[in-house]
Amino acid sequence: MRERNCALVLGILFTVLGLAGFVPALVTLPSPDMASAAPLPIDMGDTYVQGFGYLFGLFPINLMHNLVHLAVGIFGISASTTVGGARLFNRFFAISYLLIAIMGLVPVAHTTFGLMPIFGNNVWFNAVTALIAGYFGFVAPDKETSLSV
Repeated sequence: MRERNCALVLGILFTVLGLAGFVPALVTLPSPDMASAAPLPIDMGDTYVQGFGYLFGLFPINLMHNLVHLAVGIFGISASTTVGGARLFNRFFAISYLLIAIMGLVPVAHTTFGLMPIFGNNVWFNAVTALIAGYFGFVAPDKETSLSV
C-alpha cells in the first residue's frame, strides 16, 4: 500500500506542477539578475525558449518541461492502482530522476541538450523526489499481511 501511496502522491505532485507551469501568474520571466545564473542562449531552438520562465520564481521550466511533468504525473496516478504498477513506477521514477538530477549538474547537459531546463533548483528537487521513489521502489520491504487463526 505504501508503494501505491508514493506513486499516487508523486503523480499528483507532478500533475499539479505540470498544470501550474501553464498558469502565467505562477511563472516569472527571467530577470537580468537570473540571466547570469542561468543564461538563455540565443542559439537555442524554439522548443527550449517556448514558455521559458521560473515556476514560483524558483524552478526553471518551459513548455516541454510542463508536458513531461504532466506525462509523469498521469503515469504515476494510473500506476498507483496496483502494487506492481506502483513499484514499477517508483523504480522507473527513481532511476530516471536521479539521472536527470546528475545531468542538471553537468554544464553540457543541463538543458537536456536543448529541450528543457533541468538546472538550478530543479537539481535538488529531482534528487529528493528520486530518493523518495527509490526508497519505496527498492528499499521498503513488502509487508504481506496474513491472518492467523
